[in-house]
Amino acid sequence: MKKTLIAFLLAATPMFAFAAQEAQLALAEGDFAAQRAEIEEDLADGKTYAEISASDRAKVRETLERISSRLEGVDSIDALGEPAKVEIFNDQELINTILTQAKADSRLVCDNSRATGSHRRTTKCQTVAERRRRMEADQDHLQRNVMNGIGPANN
Repeated sequence: MKKTLIAFLLAATPMFAFAAQEAQLALAEGDFAAQRAEIEEDLADGKTYAEISASDRAKVRETLERISSRLEGVDSIDALGEPAKVEIFNDQELINTILTQAKADSRLVCDNSRATGSHRRTTKCQTVAERRRRMEADQDHLQRNVMNGIGPANN
């Protein structure tokens, strides 16, 4: 039993060392500038984050600027104090959350269906956000009609 445990620990030691190296943030000013340029380019192309709102787009740009100013003149994030590291991490999480949601909302979904009474198939493609807005508008319309006494239950 002891030999098995020792063998496991010896085999697992390199994995722990690798995980410790990954945990260190090595965000230099130059690396961040390249990432920022790529994000700005994706925001500007009108395709990658097509469904991002104007307020979220402004928030991402403002947060990128804030990170950039904190990293100004710093070779490595390790040179910053702990409060600054936490603020940068929180800003990165905010950007990641906004961009991940915007990218998910921009995903195109196509539906191939037949209209009632027809044998002909049609394909309709919409983004996830467009489908959600359509569903919400349809539900709102249905609720308004029920509240106003219009609909199958009131005939």
